[in-house]
Amino acid sequence: MPPGELRPADLRTLVTPRVAPASVLPLAVLPLVEEPLLAAYFYEGDPLLATGSVPAAAWAVLPEFEARLRAAVERPAGAAVDELPRGGARVLARFAGRG
Repeated sequence: MPPGELRPADLRTLVTPRVAPASVLPLAVLPLVEEPLLAAYFYEGDPLLATGSVPAAAWAVLPEFEARLRAAVERPAGAAVDELPRGGARVLARFAGRG
């Protein structure tokens, strides 16, 4: 499948096992900039949590995309973030604070 045809669910699937992060992360960040709490498979915000959980070392070669994702992480607020499952609010806070 060409990269331009990957859906949010496809990108989440590739981000989670950290397959080719230098190629996949930029593709995953782009839709999240527009809609941070996008739903892919399981719940609203699951692609954001998967992408925000990627270790800092993977972002070292992608500082521009890390900054864009950090800005997207800071936009959703209140109940929407607090209701994210599996400690989602903590994951996003940790990612946002890495900069």
